[in-house]
Amino acid sequence: MEHPDSLMDAAARLPDRDPDERPDSAWRRWSLALLGWTAVGLFFANRLFFTSQWTDTPVSWTDAVSWSFLDWYLWAALSPIIFKASARFGILRRASIRNVLVHLSLSLLLTCLHSAIYGAIVWKVRWVPQDSATITELAQGLFFGKFHMGVVTYWVLVLLHHALDYYRRYREKELRVSRMEAQLATAQLQALRMQLQPHFLFNTLNAVSALMHRDVNAAETMLARLSDFLRLALETGTAVEVPLKQELEFLEHYLYIEQTRFADRLQVSIHADRDAMDASVPNLILQPIVENAIRHGIARSSTAGRIEIAAHRENGSLLLRVTDDGPGLPRGGVQREGVGLTNTRARIRQLYGAASRLQLENASNGGTDVQLVIPYRAVSLKPETGGRVHE
Repeated sequence: MEHPDSLMDAAARLPDRDPDERPDSAWRRWSLALLGWTAVGLFFANRLFFTSQWTDTPVSWTDAVSWSFLDWYLWAALSPIIFKASARFGILRRASIRNVLVHLSLSLLLTCLHSAIYGAIVWKVRWVPQDSATITELAQGLFFGKFHMGVVTYWVLVLLHHALDYYRRYREKELRVSRMEAQLATAQLQALRMQLQPHFLFNTLNAVSALMHRDVNAAETMLARLSDFLRLALETGTAVEVPLKQELEFLEHYLYIEQTRFADRLQVSIHADRDAMDASVPNLILQPIVENAIRHGIARSSTAGRIEIAAHRENGSLLLRVTDDGPGLPRGGVQREGVGLTNTRARIRQLYGAASRLQLENASNGGTDVQLVIPYRAVSLKPETGGRVHE
């Protein structure tokens, strides 16, 4: 399990781009940019057309669209230069005064370049009557009519780039934080699980040690069943959740061990609905609850005891229930939970949050009743990989 510091380092080394980003995302961005520039061109073409109708020289719709598209598509062609300059000379950095001066100079230069190209194209394709306007008059008209607007356009594009860059950094930070939280959550769950396994192992080995002095065959049987149980546990690897069917198989191996220890004093019944068997449950979630019932219920009584385990769906949730007929909880006393129940509560809270519940109370007919409620999620196995998919 990784140390939290190493998880922080790993999160810092995560790639900036989302790994799920599709290869055609660049084309999608360019398409959206073209659509945006076209929308701006149409807006100003519409404005030019209608405002000119109240003047002595109305502009036709064709000329309005042609002039507007030429104007804004030229700015679209210049925008990569502006965005690169904005990325290199950020106005929110420490050297912001120097960078502002750089952008001020570049805004004047690019506005002049835009006006020169615009004027040359307009003159070349004769969108102005050449017999009534000279090149000097056209240049003067462009300066007074478009130069100030061009400088404003440059700075709007700089601010737009800063806004998009800020949003991109915010999304990257969110992605890194979510990945780090997922890694930390997995690490915490594994830590809780690793804390449970020695707890169960030590109790079992103590029971084997006690049996060795009075029933060697029973001790050997318990060791063999402990070996089977540990083998199944290791086969799951680091799985956080498993199907309920597999969890009950684990539990049966554990109960074989305990029944060897208690012989006829321990009776167990398991009732699970058919449609609940494929439900996803935390790995080794039932074993500490059953162990707690045996330790505080069956082991304290000199007579035979019974443990009932049930599982069924209930309103979109999975209800797991472990009931014993032991002495029950102390009346009016302080209720203290051991390692098993404490870690079980922590694990389900980590996995499901407020959608989960663990309730410990006295059963109606004596003994203790533990109810575990988690969201129901069906699990299907992929034949080719053996992986689990939530439905």
